[in-house]
Amino acid sequence: MIDWKKLAEDKSADLIKDVEELISVESVRDDSKKTDDAPVGPGPKEGLLKVVEYWNRDGFDNQNLKNIVGFAEYKTDESDDDYLAILGHVDVMPAGDGWNTDPFVPVIKDGKLYGRGSSDDKGPTLAAYYGLKIVRDLKLPLKHKIRFIVGTDEENDWTGMDHYFATQPKPAFGFSPDAEFPIINGEKGLGQFEAHFKPQNDGEIVLEDFTSGLRTNMVPGKATAIVLGSEDKLDQISEAFTRMIQDSSILSGGPQNHHGQLLLVLNGKQAHGAMPELGENAATYLANFLSQFEFNKDAKYFLNFVGQASHQDPEGKKVGIAIEDTVMGKLSYNIGILRFKNDRDGMINVNIRYPKGTDGEQIVNKLNQAIDPDWDAKFEILGHNQEPHYVAPSDPIVKTLLDIYHDQTGLEAHDQVIGGGTYGRLMERGVAYGALFPDAEDTMHQANEYMRVDDIIRSAAIYAEAIYKLSNLD
Repeated sequence: MIDWKKLAEDKSADLIKDVEELISVESVRDDSKKTDDAPVGPGPKEGLLKVVEYWNRDGFDNQNLKNIVGFAEYKTDESDDDYLAILGHVDVMPAGDGWNTDPFVPVIKDGKLYGRGSSDDKGPTLAAYYGLKIVRDLKLPLKHKIRFIVGTDEENDWTGMDHYFATQPKPAFGFSPDAEFPIINGEKGLGQFEAHFKPQNDGEIVLEDFTSGLRTNMVPGKATAIVLGSEDKLDQISEAFTRMIQDSSILSGGPQNHHGQLLLVLNGKQAHGAMPELGENAATYLANFLSQFEFNKDAKYFLNFVGQASHQDPEGKKVGIAIEDTVMGKLSYNIGILRFKNDRDGMINVNIRYPKGTDGEQIVNKLNQAIDPDWDAKFEILGHNQEPHYVAPSDPIVKTLLDIYHDQTGLEAHDQVIGGGTYGRLMERGVAYGALFPDAEDTMHQANEYMRVDDIIRSAAIYAEAIYKLSNLD
């Protein structure tokens, strides 16, 4: 009988060293620095090259496809051309504010490995890679070959995986180590909806600038606004803002009034856009505060939509898009990025995860119905909308992975659906599998992101057995 846990423990020092090294790469997409050689910027390219370095070091056949996606391949003499795919990613979200340590200098404290990407998705990706190394070192026969595929743009447009699936043979089945245990066999539909407008406003008070958000799939943790007006008006707003902050147990920030220009800075709580209820959206809080004052024209419409119709409503009830499915659960609604620059440009980007029973066209139509009819703004579907994905619990993939999880942990194993989008949905028989354990805190996309060191190691053991058994399914 194979002792998968011991085999993972034997490789644990090397595994953690590689994870720390990969976390040190600031692999955040940066379109301002993209080139033909670095399609989504130098950071994600460097992250991919680091993984390719590991593959070469460990003797795996591999290919780097245009520095945007790569794969390592392993097979035995018995392997056919069908392959099991393991899909991870090296790109990470921007760090944002609120860290107690440098997000790109890994730190282990109290058994926790801190750093951006530790849990999403560098720790789990390398845990799965070490699972593959364990299987390779055992030299066991495999019915199907294995491809370990790594993308560089999962947190944005999936550019790398789109290129892979357009140019490579499709896998028979697979999993992505980019969610949680026991398994994710269903994912809600995922869409981005964006409204553009040219803002104008005037009068006694003027909203000159409003900015918030780093990525559409993050709950904004910070928002800023610049208001122009007379000293009396600005003093009134400043005093009200200070009282709001003082009376709140969840918000922080403050006003700065300088000769007819008032800067308001508000800090909420950053969270994953798939679970907006876990955050405190700084943008909607700030817009809600400002909406009580007599702004006019586009400022009034903007503040009412963001601060009234969208505030503290992670299910989209007030804009008329709320829906719930018995299997996939409720729709989630997150305003992730927005800007208002008077006489220049304005934009609102909304990230929505939706169950069966609705679609992108229905959602965008209802968003536009929620806009003030006098406002010259219109939502449109941005990019390619992803429909809900589901693999039945009776599928041997789901049953096999749940059995492995239960046998290794002794914990209850059950199927589940999430609002997050993973590479698992790219395959008809694809799921997400780990690496967040049920008793672990979810810090993905948040400040002070971490993953417990022991969880990285026990994930590697689970992945090793999963890779071996899935690659021998009929």
